[in-house]
Amino acid sequence: MPWVNILLFVATVFTTMAAGALHAGADIFSKPWLLYKGIPFSASLMLILGVHETGHYLTSRRWGVRASLPYFIPVPHPLLGTMGAFIRVRSPIPNRNALVDIGASGPLAGFFVAVVVTAIGLMGSEMVSAPTEGGLLLGNSLIFSLLVRMVLGEIPDGYDVLLSPMAFAGWIGLFVTALNLLPVGQLDGGHVIYGLFGERHRIIARATVLFLLPMGFLWMGWLLWAFLLILILGMRHPPPYDPYTPLDDGRRITGYLALLVFALCFTPVPFRMA
Repeated sequence: MPWVNILLFVATVFTTMAAGALHAGADIFSKPWLLYKGIPFSASLMLILGVHETGHYLTSRRWGVRASLPYFIPVPHPLLGTMGAFIRVRSPIPNRNALVDIGASGPLAGFFVAVVVTAIGLMGSEMVSAPTEGGLLLGNSLIFSLLVRMVLGEIPDGYDVLLSPMAFAGWIGLFVTALNLLPVGQLDGGHVIYGLFGERHRIIARATVLFLLPMGFLWMGWLLWAFLLILILGMRHPPPYDPYTPLDDGRRITGYLALLVFALCFTPVPFRMA
């Protein structure tokens, strides 16, 4: 029985419920029974993350690659309540076709669910006067802007969208999808780039990190990500067991589709203060 996976999952349910309840204005410290108000946010976010990691897990199994069940990362933080989830690959990935399949399956599955969750959540969101100071503003990716326009129409000047818990969870899901698809190292995007371009992935990885450094002037988080990739996660990607089998057309399309999703979800300034 994978007790560690189960305990981390349960803990992450509670930390995301706490974050969702705080978003809803509940004082869970003096009235802990109000934790239930965080269920819409927690259920939406856990669904997106769970589908993402299940995509990786099932695809790994299909290729005969040993992989763990998802490890969720609980964080007692009032904004998110989690740092996401991951699976551990415990055997070599056979070839570049498998790399693209395994790398792209999670983000593509999670992206689809995040789009649906966001669209439904936007139906319960409302337009309010934009805060003039002191408020936290979320940035817009291409896909989020498109969904807002489709569901809510044009946002008048001086107004902003007050996101429902589901819509906020969807926004996070789209943002996390972009982070995972950064084409560096052993991130999902790194798998895809190695599958598409082989050893040339090193050039793309370095160019990506060099791109993130000046992006840090727009949002300090990109600077943190750049140093995290350089110093901890690493920019290299180990070759698959068979690096010579060429990529087939179907996997090439899948790889470029994943890169398109990255472009749609990338948010240059995710958070800023009004």
